[in-house]
Amino acid sequence: MEANAYEINAATSDFILRHADDDVRQLALRPAPAGVNLRAALQQIEGRQLAARKMAFCMNIDGFLFPPRLSLEQCSSEQAASYKRKVAERLMASFLKQQGKLKHTFFCDLTGGFGIDFMTIAPLFDRTTYVERNAELCQLARHNLPLVGLSQAEVICAEAETVLNEGLSELTLSADSFIFLMLDPARRDTAGRKVARIEDCTPDICALQSQLRSRAHYILLKLSPMLDLTAALRTLCGVVEVHIVCLDGECKELLLVMAGEAMKPFQALEPSIEDVPIYCIDVGQPMREKSFSEVQQTAFRFTLREEREAAVSTAFLPVQKEGDGDFRLPTYLYEPDASLMKAGAFRTICQRFPVQKLSSDTHLYVSDALIPQFPGRCWHILDHSSFSKKDLKSLLNGITSADLTVRGFPVSVATLRKQLHLREGGTIHFLATTLSNGAHILLRLERSP
Repeated sequence: MEANAYEINAATSDFILRHADDDVRQLALRPAPAGVNLRAALQQIEGRQLAARKMAFCMNIDGFLFPPRLSLEQCSSEQAASYKRKVAERLMASFLKQQGKLKHTFFCDLTGGFGIDFMTIAPLFDRTTYVERNAELCQLARHNLPLVGLSQAEVICAEAETVLNEGLSELTLSADSFIFLMLDPARRDTAGRKVARIEDCTPDICALQSQLRSRAHYILLKLSPMLDLTAALRTLCGVVEVHIVCLDGECKELLLVMAGEAMKPFQALEPSIEDVPIYCIDVGQPMREKSFSEVQQTAFRFTLREEREAAVSTAFLPVQKEGDGDFRLPTYLYEPDASLMKAGAFRTICQRFPVQKLSSDTHLYVSDALIPQFPGRCWHILDHSSFSKKDLKSLLNGITSADLTVRGFPVSVATLRKQLHLREGGTIHFLATTLSNGAHILLRLERSP
């Protein structure tokens, strides 16, 4: 780690405060003022700007320093980290209920990164260890951890495999101890390309899973939401929970909880792949003040067996009105949350809520009555038309710009926008889709609160 990247003298600190909201790209083009470490200043200004949106708790900590942009982009958001803390807290409480008083609790993040997850989870435990192979991030952790009240945390600069094999050998899975490990493997190969299989991540969790399970009561794996969930469940042993974490409509993390070998006496049979509970949750709400049970109430929980055995959802069948060629549509349209889309809970949704699929080929759902608790976006269907010139002229009368999306429709948004002569923007929203009878339809929608 180059020292000058983090040398913050008084002049540099003052420069950071004065330009806190400025564009770092423009600042980089200017000559450095006397006494100002411009490289350090630009990194901290950019870091503070990213942190303001992603981890606001860091902003008010005097002297807290931020890493380069890539490490900030890859780290957990404050909300996602808080959710993982709730999971760890609940697992430890459950173990405590089974075992009685605990003499020793230990948490080790084997892939610490910038450390947002570590800073959030570590206060739950008596002893904590941060492991990271990047020397710069380790030095930054040694600086930042005491500032957040974790001065006793051990920082180890090493590969996760080395620490797992050698550094944790003294840990004992006794009845009065609780050991919790976490890994967030890198999802790029040596050439920087994204990998799609869990076996290709670094470190290789598949190769390490036996050692992990022999060292801890529980292991929390943070994986990319792009990875195949079913393939991961087939590849890994001891998975007892899955959490798909979404933030503001975007799927962010796939979390797997693995039970260690020491947990076998306290469990019933290890769940099969089809019976592992899957929690789909949007954490775009304050997490710190809520218990896991309160958070859990907002989650959609199901299993792959439930999804497979759920009755095939009846697709909406349009019925023509008497006296004309038009047909009646339901009043509300629903788009499931990104976490449910990732989990594939398409049939289970129809079992849990009084909705029908708009078409068997699209994951859109409809109902006549508003369902406020539906896990996803809700739209009020204001109007609709076929794609005949007469119907489109009536629906688009006077409208020259609108938000436009397509679902299960044969042409792209760009092509359809040209055909409809619609510019981007405006407050009107149109959705083009295909009904279960094959008819193409254009819906005019209004977002329901």
